[in-house]
Amino acid sequence: MAKIIINQENFFHNLNQIVLKTGSKEKVAIVLKDNAYGHGLTIMAALAAAYGITEAVVRNQQEADAVRDYFKRVLVLGDVARKDVVCTYAINSLDAISLAEEGASVELKVDTGMHRNGIVVSELQEALQAVRQKGLHLVGVMTHFRAADELDSSYFWQKKQFDAVKEQVKAEGFADVRFHSHNSAAILRTQHFNEDLVRVGIAAYGYSELPSMFHTPPLKPVMQLVAQRVATRRLQKGECIGYGGSFEAPYTMDVSTYNLGYGDGWCRGDAATPFITAEGFPILGRVSMDLISLPTTQDEICIFNNAQEAARHFGTISYEITTALSPAIERVVV
Repeated sequence: MAKIIINQENFFHNLNQIVLKTGSKEKVAIVLKDNAYGHGLTIMAALAAAYGITEAVVRNQQEADAVRDYFKRVLVLGDVARKDVVCTYAINSLDAISLAEEGASVELKVDTGMHRNGIVVSELQEALQAVRQKGLHLVGVMTHFRAADELDSSYFWQKKQFDAVKEQVKAEGFADVRFHSHNSAAILRTQHFNEDLVRVGIAAYGYSELPSMFHTPPLKPVMQLVAQRVATRRLQKGECIGYGGSFEAPYTMDVSTYNLGYGDGWCRGDAATPFITAEGFPILGRVSMDLISLPTTQDEICIFNNAQEAARHFGTISYEITTALSPAIERVVV
């Protein structure tokens, strides 16, 4: 199987860029959902804690239990709220309040315009009353921007909506509540951060999807995907490779197979427009389930060291490239 190399120095560099925006490590929550965007859940939790991050965000209770020992507080985005000394739970609907365990620490997700989930603004007073009646501890109120990575006025409109939400929560008598709306794109573009927390996901791993017109801090990719040689053979001119024989050798050449394929979460792609690895070798023919063919005899090949460049080839975004990689692939920190 292939191997993923995690660059600790690059990860710390990216966190430094975020802290320069927030002014404090205590205001940074590292988003570790979906196996830390494919980088390795407990590996990245340990590195974040070593850097000094005390807050984390995960998808569910299973992820929370895997990383709880590394952080002061863990926000669980998608599970039923329960009483827990470390975890707080996002409340995405009025129904979620009724399902929550009495005494649970919760954070209301308010829909300020994304319309994916969250308490709609017109239901906020009802939700706050229900939180009190249920005996829940309101730790935070949050929202999510739908287009912070685009030149779109909705970013400013949602900020204004959330400002009104903050005032309403305070007017209802809730104290010691943290407010947070900024994701990676929002914190990278903002010049004046004035909230209690930022939920940093993809930026911590080295990527920004913001257009070039935004002056964003330099980030460094944390992940490098490498594959090992399985076998080498010499093809004669006219011989074909793999399923469908979609690559025909134009001359006598050495070709090796490497231990990476769509069984590991690598994109199958299109043999007619081959992916070019970081070392300049094209993938020849079709990707087999667990194998690719390259015109080299090197023992190890770097497939990519920048998921954003790979994403451009496949017509997607860096998130999809990294999160698709199998958790079974070995992750090594350097």
